[in-house]
Amino acid sequence: MSNSNLPFVDLSIVVPAYNEELRLPPTLIKLDQFLRTQSLRYEIVVVDDGSKDKTCEVVEKHMETIQGLRLVRQFPNKGKGAAVRMGMLEARGQIRVMCDADGSMPAEELPKLLAPIIKCEAEIAIGSRYAEGAKTDVKQPFYRVLWSRLCNRVIQKSLVPGVRDTQCGFKAFTAEAARDLFRYGRIDGWAFDLEILALARRRGWGIAEVGVEWKDDGRSRVNPLKDMWKVISEALTIRRNLKNGVYNTANVLPIPAPAAVPAQQAA
Repeated sequence: MSNSNLPFVDLSIVVPAYNEELRLPPTLIKLDQFLRTQSLRYEIVVVDDGSKDKTCEVVEKHMETIQGLRLVRQFPNKGKGAAVRMGMLEARGQIRVMCDADGSMPAEELPKLLAPIIKCEAEIAIGSRYAEGAKTDVKQPFYRVLWSRLCNRVIQKSLVPGVRDTQCGFKAFTAEAARDLFRYGRIDGWAFDLEILALARRRGWGIAEVGVEWKDDGRSRVNPLKDMWKVISEALTIRRNLKNGVYNTANVLPIPAPAAVPAQQAA
């Protein structure tokens, strides 16, 4: 079912997932438990990025009990950036939030993240591990600190100056900003955050950085050396795209593979 046939909601949570059959279920349950306490119409959109495990089966099983849970399939595997892009454009929320499948950002942090948008202070709110009010449950490993600091204090200076944390996987957009930015995105990998925020700055969208609580997941798939060079390469591609006017034309986006929708919505 196309998202055009479904009613709009107040809030969409977009969760990219690749081989997440183990980490995803607790995240979905916690999100749903929290959102049920809020006076919002909401949906949770899981974008499966060509998983080889039982991620899709796990999501479809939880759709029986979790209100507004939807599954969007992207095949073959293209990368986190491509999955988030598809989810943001398939979402129906007036506000659209991206969050990671590992649940590293507690659902209780959502009101804090959404506050600048609800107060009309900005169209984009990004979670930050370095802004005032941020805290974490454990000390990060040295390699992760090095990797994050390099991304956030060196690479992004020429793309998104003044933003302290571009790589935190907890960001919110108004529907208008999401549609305007993600349909122009080209980066499929880790640096898609940099691309979207760089475009936002150049298109005049307001960005608010919000200190959030962050929980470390020891099962992180970040390879500090390999992924560091990927981000550097992608950041250079973004700079080149900006210089050459690549973002003046909207991207041709793939059509999502058929996927199930909640029984109450399909009826």
